[in-house]
Amino acid sequence: MSDSPISRKPVRRPVFDCVAMALFAAVICVLSPFSVPLFGVIPLSFASLGVYIAAGTLGGRRGTVAVLLYVLIGAVGVPVFAGFRGGFAVISGMTGGYIVGYIPCAFLTGLSVRRGRFWLIPGALAGTAVLYTVGTAWYMLLTGSAFATAMTACVIPFIPGDLIKIACATGLCPALRAALARVYRHA
Repeated sequence: MSDSPISRKPVRRPVFDCVAMALFAAVICVLSPFSVPLFGVIPLSFASLGVYIAAGTLGGRRGTVAVLLYVLIGAVGVPVFAGFRGGFAVISGMTGGYIVGYIPCAFLTGLSVRRGRFWLIPGALAGTAVLYTVGTAWYMLLTGSAFATAMTACVIPFIPGDLIKIACATGLCPALRAALARVYRHA
């Protein structure tokens, strides 16, 4: 049977990877619309938790593809961004830099996973720094805000929440990776 061109073995991993990436894109799509409005225009979104979980479970390449799928789903108008919004107008708006910044955030977070469970923390911190940089620069460009104003509106209020999200992902991702490995072995 393994000599057959339609055998399960040669295509099992690519199909499994596609399903896993789509599943984690869906997880981000479910988490992201729920947000807590803070005192500024940038809401506290659970999208970054989904990004940390996807990248921490799938790794750099597959986690990044899952996040890219989420961004594309939102870009075509599906209301998966914070506040149940969607469309290219959201990405090109004041908060769009954070949505775009999820992509390198996922890549950096996912790269660290190969080293072990607690390497997710420095990887996610590095990814979050890039996320803040891209999002804040985008915000400053569109609003004309000064650096100090942008930091106060876009970064400082979100640090505690992102640290909690990173801690949650660090605890959750090893169990998710183990569950995916069991499913793959039995597929």
